[in-house]
Amino acid sequence: MSSVFLKLIFTYFAMIFIIILFIFIIIIYTSETNLLPNNSGYIWPVPGFTYISSYFGYRDSPTAGASSYHSGIDIPATEGSDVLSICNGIVTFASWGAGGGYTLVIENNDVSVSYCHLSPIFIVYKNDEIQAGQVISHIGPKNVYGIENNPYRDSYGLPTNGATTGCHLHLTIKKDGKAVNPLEYLSIPN
Repeated sequence: MSSVFLKLIFTYFAMIFIIILFIFIIIIYTSETNLLPNNSGYIWPVPGFTYISSYFGYRDSPTAGASSYHSGIDIPATEGSDVLSICNGIVTFASWGAGGGYTLVIENNDVSVSYCHLSPIFIVYKNDEIQAGQVISHIGPKNVYGIENNPYRDSYGLPTNGATTGCHLHLTIKKDGKAVNPLEYLSIPN
């Protein structure tokens, strides 16, 4: 084989590699910017799950123990799905939270974010510093066991992960201690 032919083959494969790399970079950039659609600095908490089953504000209570005033939004997701921190902050609570089931609270100055109905296997703990986009937990199971005096039950009488009818993330944002609509901080990725 001549050296000219080898150079041609090398150039051809180098061009293909550059094109593939360029496409890969576009895909990565697009998926990361989709997490920040409103450029607010807040990140969508459950990648791949964008449906909201219950919005902020007044509603019909879906189950016993749930309030008719919904202090956040509910994002149904598959058990075990990643939950990301929507902002930087410090974990101030990581435990059982009654109606919220297994709950994490992350605070950043005057903003407090509660993530409810999580996995009982915590991966971050009280006083941990958290970065926006960091995996902080996973979507928890509908049913949980071992919580003494858990008043929350499903229609079969089995104990649930707080006041819930299924696997989802309940996300509450409080500004200066008052619940606000999370969609004032977040945009639903497309």
